[in-house]
Amino acid sequence: MKSRIQVMWFRRDLRLTDNAALYHALRTGVPVLPIFIFDRNILDQLEDKADRRVEFIHAALSEMQAQLASMGSSLEVYYGFPMDVYKQLTEVYDIETVFTNHDYEPYAKERDDAIAAFLQSKGIGCQTFKDQVIFEKSEVVKDDGKPYTVFSPYGRKWRAALKPFHVKSYPVEKYNAHFYQQSVKDIPSLASMGFKAVDLPFPSKQLQESIIKQYSANRDFPALENGTSKMGVHLRFGTVSIRQLAARALSLNDTYVNELIWRDFYHAILWHFPHVGKGESFKKEYDRIEWRNNEAEFAHWCNGTTGYPIVDAGMRELNTTGYMHNRVRMIVASFLTKHLLIDWRWGEAYFAQKLLDFDLAANNGGWQWASSSGCDAAPYFRVFNPALQTEKFDKDLKYIRKWIPELNEFSYPKPIVPHDVARKRVLEVYAKALKQ
Repeated sequence: MKSRIQVMWFRRDLRLTDNAALYHALRTGVPVLPIFIFDRNILDQLEDKADRRVEFIHAALSEMQAQLASMGSSLEVYYGFPMDVYKQLTEVYDIETVFTNHDYEPYAKERDDAIAAFLQSKGIGCQTFKDQVIFEKSEVVKDDGKPYTVFSPYGRKWRAALKPFHVKSYPVEKYNAHFYQQSVKDIPSLASMGFKAVDLPFPSKQLQESIIKQYSANRDFPALENGTSKMGVHLRFGTVSIRQLAARALSLNDTYVNELIWRDFYHAILWHFPHVGKGESFKKEYDRIEWRNNEAEFAHWCNGTTGYPIVDAGMRELNTTGYMHNRVRMIVASFLTKHLLIDWRWGEAYFAQKLLDFDLAANNGGWQWASSSGCDAAPYFRVFNPALQTEKFDKDLKYIRKWIPELNEFSYPKPIVPHDVARKRVLEVYAKALKQ
């Protein structure tokens, strides 16, 4: 006889505390089987088999498994295609309902719709919940119900709408006795999935309040080791709760809260304007820009050999660690799109391949901001001057020298294009495209 269970499907919420869907699943009183699927629809697309994101997920699952084992339960981890996994699960278990948290990306929505339809055909329920953002979808919109496309009024409405319950944690622990009891199952190894481990530490998820308190003063200086919280990867994979983080930030630093609001804003943009997640400019007229798309210059940008130290330092940091300071992200994105006139989609794709904290909504939002094609973007005539950015944010060259030890040697390349020439060229190209 099959065991009667609920399924908790983990995706971008890899934690057993303050988890919306998990809370609602456990509260039913029916034994809850926690599962995770290493989705081959995603993993098969990854060319680099030393992908630190896969390793990060694996480490997070191992930590969860140890916690579940102490409760007499086990995570069931699969490597395959979600539909195949669910067909298998329905043969083994008598599933009442599948619980999971919302995912707003285009592929995820298609996947979830297909799984929900399959479950319905089997008489199985499917319930999904908001968990990775504070406000989602149409919870913060204009008075006429239309979505905001400018951040400042969205931010004001977000703050006005915020109530204590929005950042209240779900008391999952009260219902831990309702996890399905079974012996511990093995998690597929990285090697068995065709991936390799990378010997680099991951950012700690233990947030130091001193970092948030000093965030306004320190966040723009890439040489500062603790100038930013490095919570991006933990929010991306849900190893940290956005509610708990926001609750702490609200009493410590308003600038940090603003960054969390930007995160909600970009998720709302992706939800209301899904074309931005499918390679289209938010502002359609920007798709008329005649990009130069010089492959040799793109390679110099990727490798950190443009001859612009702040740009090269950022790219080398990214290639080495999977991380790049946010101020530097803006500089390198502006440089690629404005100085080299290379399509923002090339840069977006490269970041998607390399960033440990890659998030489609934020990555797309940042690239479209830098190229001026996005909502509430930098005006097209704003072209970051790398020298001035260095003077402002890395005056003593500490960050640059860390990543470019050959800075003062003949081996370091000359600038790939003079700043003044690049600025004149991009203004002409953009003006021509936008006059049509």
